[in-house]
Amino acid sequence: MSNTIQKYKDYVMTGFLKSVAPIVIDHASGVKVWDENGREYLDCFSGISVVNAGHNHPRVVAAAKAQMEKLVHCSSYLYHVAPVADLAEKIAQIAPHGLTKSFFGNGGAEAIEGALKLARLYTGKHEFISLHGSFHGRSWGTLSLTGNQGRKKRGGPYAPGIADPEECARQCAKSIDEIIRFATAGDVAAFIAEPVMGEGGILVPPKNYFREVKKILDLHGILFIADEVQSGFGRTGKMFAIEHYGVTPDILVTAKGIADGFPLSAYTTRPEIAASYKPGDHLSTFGGNPVACAASLANIQVMEEENLPARAAETGEYAMKKLRELQKQNPLIGEVRGLGLMIGVELVRDEKLTPANTEAEAIRDALLRQGVLVGVGGVYGNVVRFQPPLIITKEQIDHALKAFAGALSEISQLAPA
Repeated sequence: MSNTIQKYKDYVMTGFLKSVAPIVIDHASGVKVWDENGREYLDCFSGISVVNAGHNHPRVVAAAKAQMEKLVHCSSYLYHVAPVADLAEKIAQIAPHGLTKSFFGNGGAEAIEGALKLARLYTGKHEFISLHGSFHGRSWGTLSLTGNQGRKKRGGPYAPGIADPEECARQCAKSIDEIIRFATAGDVAAFIAEPVMGEGGILVPPKNYFREVKKILDLHGILFIADEVQSGFGRTGKMFAIEHYGVTPDILVTAKGIADGFPLSAYTTRPEIAASYKPGDHLSTFGGNPVACAASLANIQVMEEENLPARAAETGEYAMKKLRELQKQNPLIGEVRGLGLMIGVELVRDEKLTPANTEAEAIRDALLRQGVLVGVGGVYGNVVRFQPPLIITKEQIDHALKAFAGALSEISQLAPA
């Protein structure tokens, strides 16, 4: 057994996982990673949809190195630091119109909780509405919002004042009006949703969904928080996934792909909402770290200059077309869905659409043996997730899908009749 794997068993908390992949990642570049034995893997999961510009992009690494040689930390909210100001300005330029004020943190859950606090301060209200099947983080507050029982087990009781209406997923957006009127105390500060639901199984709402939702929210004076922790920064074929729907949220939350692997998150809003913060309301010791902010700024510049969102749209469409062709040949594939390079393949066992969760895990393991890394998610754990770096080529996609087809064939033959 590898010395590193043994140390994980002895010293690292991993009991919250069914298993950890039995490989030790040593280094990475572009769309590939290598283990400590020198074996190469095609990374089609991007470290959970993080390294959108690719592993160790030279410009991002160079920007981080240059900043490290000048300043690593000084607490960016007690002093003025150039990379923080420059990044905030850049995000104001690329975010939906009117969202110009950002707060920087370290991870997605932290940013979501900050956005919730700000929404409460601005509106003076205390309830939130989230979607069935949603995922917003693993902290206590974000799990209170999360609409997935599998993620909420053993951690409760959770915060009161959270409505989690299945109607939002099953019916039209207008059912939210009924939820507000009949399932809340009339004290709703914000509605929070992922423009594409990642952990829920790569669920893509209808094109008019958020437009209809926003009309209702505005009628009731409720803010819209767009959780773009996973879908932001080119992943879906646009810089932010909400752009597909023609709607401007009141607060935009980002993380994961924001800095190509450096720990950073942000929530961005209008000046009048940001002004709700008063002295003592909020702070972060490490938020807005200069190194992470410098890396993020370089990352965004790379995305713009290399046109990575458009590239994700093109290669994602190519991948989904290939997967749908494969679907016709294999009944284990129930549905292929996604936007850009945020793709989910839902596996089912029969015509009753019984979730094939063990098969999904077996396919992930089979692909690992073939040198391809993918994720597994969905409410029932039966969705294979393809979320590679946006720089992936069509030839690399072909390689991954050939391996996927082989894994499907292998697992289908093992499945009980």
